[in-house]
Amino acid sequence: MAPERSHTSDERIGSVVSPVVEAAGLHLEDARVVRAGNRSMVRVTVDLPDDEVGSLDSDRLGDVSREISSTLDDTDVVRGQYTLEVSTPGASRPLTEPRHYRRARTRTVRLTLADGGTTTGRLRDVVEAGDGLVLVLDGGARVPLSDVRKGKVEVELKRLEDEDAGTARDGEEG
Repeated sequence: MAPERSHTSDERIGSVVSPVVEAAGLHLEDARVVRAGNRSMVRVTVDLPDDEVGSLDSDRLGDVSREISSTLDDTDVVRGQYTLEVSTPGASRPLTEPRHYRRARTRTVRLTLADGGTTTGRLRDVVEAGDGLVLVLDGGARVPLSDVRKGKVEVELKRLEDEDAGTARDGEEG
């Protein structure tokens, strides 16, 4: 039998875990229940808030996972046995909301534009300008978010922080 998703359960799970996630200083990206027979999988996706750059570390993820688990057990919002999965959106998440672009600052992004063209560059900032948000890429290139049809983070083996650390080391005398 194929798993089925319950929107009512999703809303209840979201309302129960949202305060826990917020208390941990995180953003609740998604909360849903997938049922297969009499078993359930509770999937909660959390992320850093818009104003934080970087990745959610495993210690912080583990802490919020334990808090979510305890809260779900205490409230008994999920009937029967369930498996809890708490994760982050990951680098492969499509950039579909302004907050996704804010979270992608310092990362290399590939943008598919409304006119069919594409552009790739390191996302330096997301700013309010005129009638909406503007993405500021390497060298000051500015792309109105309204001109972007699709965006995604390009996975990099060498990150900006690594480059900055290398520059600092190069300038040190030994």
